[in-house]
Amino acid sequence: MSDLEHVRRAIDKLPRPRTPLQPEFFMPAMPPLGLITALENRWYAWRRRRLVRRYLLPLLAYDDRILEDMGHHRDDIEWALRLPLHEDALAALEQRRCQRNGASIRECGGQ
Repeated sequence: MSDLEHVRRAIDKLPRPRTPLQPEFFMPAMPPLGLITALENRWYAWRRRRLVRRYLLPLLAYDDRILEDMGHHRDDIEWALRLPLHEDALAALEQRRCQRNGASIRECGGQ
């Protein structure tokens, strides 16, 4: 099990983004469903990124040797925590870890 598996499990519990539903009938006072869906998806992404940062912060309490055993470096975690909220810190941290280890793109889960 990966050291960040608990983060992925917590993210899986969040409600998933969805596509706009088309009602059987449309009422004139009804707000645009595409706008509501876009706002819900934006909210989901923001909550997901906040949750990732909440789970990454306690990793800084570990000793450098323990972090290295997990495959991370303190500088990488601090860098990921400083990323803006519109960037995915978990994906950026995993990508940086793969680059540091010299793994190929395919080994890191890329296309």
